[in-house]
Amino acid sequence: MIFPKLLQKGDWIGVTALSHPIDDPLDQYRFNHAANQIARAGFGAAFTNNVFQPADKFGRSGSGEEKAVEFNALLVEEKVKAIISASGGDFQMEMLPYIDLDLFKANPKWIQGYSDNTAILYYLATKADIATAYGCNFSDFGMEPWDESVKRSLGVLTGSVKIQESFDMYQDGFKERVTGLEGYSKDKPVCWRTLDGKNALFQGRLLGGCMDVILNMIGTPYDGTMDFIDRYKKDGIIWYLESFDLGFEQMMEGLWKMRSLGFFEGARGILFGRPMYYQTQTFEGRTLPSYAEVLEERLGDLDIPIIMDADIGHKGPQFVMINGAAARVEARDGKGFVIYF
Repeated sequence: MIFPKLLQKGDWIGVTALSHPIDDPLDQYRFNHAANQIARAGFGAAFTNNVFQPADKFGRSGSGEEKAVEFNALLVEEKVKAIISASGGDFQMEMLPYIDLDLFKANPKWIQGYSDNTAILYYLATKADIATAYGCNFSDFGMEPWDESVKRSLGVLTGSVKIQESFDMYQDGFKERVTGLEGYSKDKPVCWRTLDGKNALFQGRLLGGCMDVILNMIGTPYDGTMDFIDRYKKDGIIWYLESFDLGFEQMMEGLWKMRSLGFFEGARGILFGRPMYYQTQTFEGRTLPSYAEVLEERLGDLDIPIIMDADIGHKGPQFVMINGAAARVEARDGKGFVIYF
């Protein structure tokens, strides 16, 4: 596994729109504030041309090839030592055929983002064997003041943060911005649960991201899952997964597909983040299965720890999960820990 160099004070962070651009004036104000915040922390921020341009009719910052041109330019920019995606969105996988893997291997840099950014993070980790960071998009650095999770996000990239402990409260869903500088509106208590109700402790190599994206990538030339599992089978794999808008049918089908392909063979444990839009609903007089019931149905007989409601993904604050990193995971008494070693 290739690990990019840790960030140091004075380094620059490249910001590029790998999915949706930042074309709303309030969000643009937040982004400029984020650049100022990053500067106060001792780093520079360089925006590519597509960050503030209007979205096309598909909601993209450009075609796959156009986005890759901007990304590849950051790889060869000497002062840029890390790249943080502007935001999530859709259709990022269109740029994967145009990423110069040889160029990236010659200039490995930290790539960070979440949601649709799973596409590039998962691709680079499984196919190029380069560690990538599933965590804050650049928008999060625009909140005032910084949440502890944002401080940790930068700390993981600098190497000052090795231990992440679960937060006390989280924001349940999206909230409309008024000033542009809002932080999380934390309205529900964090509680890590295990499927069997027991405490859990395991270690291995991390791999995962947004399940909505991973399911679309499976079977394409940009999916190196089984090679990754084979490379690190002695260490064992820790899967971390979270979903954006998968319903119970898509969750059932997706987990069946992943398991049928052997994705969970040799897994040491699985962490599921808080799902964004999954809801237990009533349909034609019957109550549809809960998230936990779906996991029990599909994974309950794996005989490995399965954690739910972890601080991963769309319902922030969130951890930074490093694809390819060796980590120890613990869940006890409603609290959770991820420790890199």
